[in-house]
Amino acid sequence: MAEKVAFYTLGCKLNFAETSAIGRQFKDQGFKITDFENPADVYVINTCTVTENAEKDCRKIVRRALRTNPAAYVIVTGCYAQLRPEQISSIQGVDAVLGSAEKFRVFDILNNFEKKELSCIFVSPDGQLTESFGPAYSSDADSRTRAFLKIQDGCDYKCSFCTIPKARGGSRSQNPDEIISNFNQLVANGYKEIVLTGVNTGDYLWNNNIDFYQLLQMLVKQEGDFRIRISSIEPNLLIKEIIELTAMSEKMCKHFHIPLQSGSPDILRLMQRRYTAADYKNLINMIAEKIPGCGIGVDVITGFPGETEEHFMETHNFLLNLPVSYLHVFTYSERPDTKAASMEGHIAVETRRLRTNILRNLSEKKRAAFYASMQGEEVEVIFEHENDNGLMKGFTSNYIRVEHPYQEEFVNKMAAVRLETFNGITFKGSIIGYLATA
Repeated sequence: MAEKVAFYTLGCKLNFAETSAIGRQFKDQGFKITDFENPADVYVINTCTVTENAEKDCRKIVRRALRTNPAAYVIVTGCYAQLRPEQISSIQGVDAVLGSAEKFRVFDILNNFEKKELSCIFVSPDGQLTESFGPAYSSDADSRTRAFLKIQDGCDYKCSFCTIPKARGGSRSQNPDEIISNFNQLVANGYKEIVLTGVNTGDYLWNNNIDFYQLLQMLVKQEGDFRIRISSIEPNLLIKEIIELTAMSEKMCKHFHIPLQSGSPDILRLMQRRYTAADYKNLINMIAEKIPGCGIGVDVITGFPGETEEHFMETHNFLLNLPVSYLHVFTYSERPDTKAASMEGHIAVETRRLRTNILRNLSEKKRAAFYASMQGEEVEVIFEHENDNGLMKGFTSNYIRVEHPYQEEFVNKMAAVRLETFNGITFKGSIIGYLATA
């Protein structure tokens, strides 16, 4: 009987893609993949270190695995493992800690999966991380209609709050020929939406010759029935040509997720971001003009050191007056080895959380207004496989959640849908027919 392996992923879409790549290595070695809640011989936990909670979650998940099978071999990898290997190795029951480069070489590094008294640490020095690129792509387990394709890793930016460059190394990109090969394999496997992902996706550059815009031009020319979504892109890298390509091509999702972090010029400077609030405003207005109905998501951080009430209200009012669709709001947490951790003017945690709640309320209002603006429109929806109490659900190109009575023939198809009524969470729609982007 084949040994069983289970995976748990914390953090970003890139981590999910990489977990899937590790899973394929285990399958190639004869392992059977099972759900994390089930007994397994090996548990692999792929970690994140963006927030303090992600690190706490790691400890909880290790304990959960060992409650299911106390004799299981536990591997912890990912960004937290790269930055804090000693902390992880001290967690009772952890057998191996693999760094950012080592996670793709499990079977080269580990001879067997027999528990020992002490955990083993395999973590490359930070300076060696840029020497490797682990290709990865994954399907979305919830929908089985979309896949995440990794095109880039690492980051050269020096944002004062971020540990990712230290955890993943400098910016590097995958060979475009390999990207296109993986992309076409996903399309051949039936995935209708391919999400391009990376640490700093828009920083894609191959041999100082092919940039992100040129890669997109190549991908939209591929054959098949698919659409492309960009997971997230920095505002200084979202150039006019990408916006125009998105406006013109049916294969590009009319949706951007663009980190802002703060609408206060003072706080942006402290964060060491590469744009001004005025730059960001101009970019959003350009998108709204060139792509009517475009979904625009925003990352924002509350409670950064030095953020006064006036700075926070600058951010609130800045977002209030921007034509954006929703916000992802993060409460600032001190990360070791970052410049921000030693800054003066740290904000009380209660104040940070209050500001987060205020912006999350604003996000709900923004989302409701955006949805209301789309009522009655005919849109493209890819419905997911899951039958949820007689309903099927899916997303529009511009990232609106839609539900419809379950009809199997429309699952994982490009459907033309008229948006009818909004219940505060999803739109109810009526199907008009099929669409094709080929």
